[in-house]
Amino acid sequence: MRSLILLFALASLQAEEATPPSIKRFVAIDNVCAWPNLTLMPDGSINTTIFGKPSHGQVAGAAECWNSPDGEFWSLRGIPAPNDADTNRMNVAAGLAKNGDLLVLCSGWTDVKQPQRPKQPVFRDDILSTWVCRSSDGGKSWSQIKSFPAPDDGWTSYIPFGDIKIGADGALHVSCYGGEWKEFAISTKTKGYRSWHFRSDDDGKTWVRTGTIHKTGNETTLLHLGGKRWMAAARETGMDLFISEDDGVTWGEPNRVTAKNEINGHLVRLKDGRILLVHGSRVKGQFGVLAKLTSDEGKTWSTTIRIAHTLESDCGYPSTVQRADGKLVTAWYSKTSENHQRYHMGVAIWEAPMP
Repeated sequence: MRSLILLFALASLQAEEATPPSIKRFVAIDNVCAWPNLTLMPDGSINTTIFGKPSHGQVAGAAECWNSPDGEFWSLRGIPAPNDADTNRMNVAAGLAKNGDLLVLCSGWTDVKQPQRPKQPVFRDDILSTWVCRSSDGGKSWSQIKSFPAPDDGWTSYIPFGDIKIGADGALHVSCYGGEWKEFAISTKTKGYRSWHFRSDDDGKTWVRTGTIHKTGNETTLLHLGGKRWMAAARETGMDLFISEDDGVTWGEPNRVTAKNEINGHLVRLKDGRILLVHGSRVKGQFGVLAKLTSDEGKTWSTTIRIAHTLESDCGYPSTVQRADGKLVTAWYSKTSENHQRYHMGVAIWEAPMP
């Protein structure tokens, strides 16, 4: 009976949708794919870090840094982690360091056969170790520290995701995830995922793992709630929320807040104090980007808000920032939308409904 009630509740969440009071949508960057990460810069402009190829990483390439004064028109600024031959650098976390530098943690894949196993499918021979990339000029030029903590035995290298955030004590915080090898000597397939919290006490130069966020989740993003309190939104079959009261060392039990295949999520605190969760929808007949709001730090949520429709499930991974004028800028990727039939970064500029 409890399962039936839960299924009914999740189905109801999918069925109820609201429309923002004001919204404009754009095809912002053409021929790019995974996964847009927005950063509000100190000068009020917006950076996105996104893989600069129309592919889920089955080609060589690198994440690119683009900038816009307001979210409408975008220009290429630089390449945080130029890829080596036969590799890609596509998986990123991004944010500002305490000194105002732009930081990007970047990993990816290699297409070079590894000595420990047979040749794998294209660009799936191994996960590359994360590079710590830094720019002091808004993303135009970059330096790289090519060192990051090693994974546990039996696990893939760490894959960064989501936002890099500054804590109350000035330390930086981010999430990375990884997979447990299924048969290490045979293939790069994994039998399960886990996401962790990482911390840097030297403004992003070095990082240490401090706690497990989701024991079975993967792509996870963080939001600072104040003091030592943090919220994490983690992908599993839906989006699970977690709370930490000790700066990410320990995390509470998961709180499922979306239906199955309503993934991946991003969190942002609005100027009015509410928290916005924006996430993709890969539910048949409801493809696109959705959002919801909470005024009580995740205990209850508003009716779902429709940000964008797409024509296929190959879409989502949204990220949102709030401009100085209060308007929200949400970016996502899509393979096919109503007015654009190839990979692109879409953007919506919209207003959140009143509380």
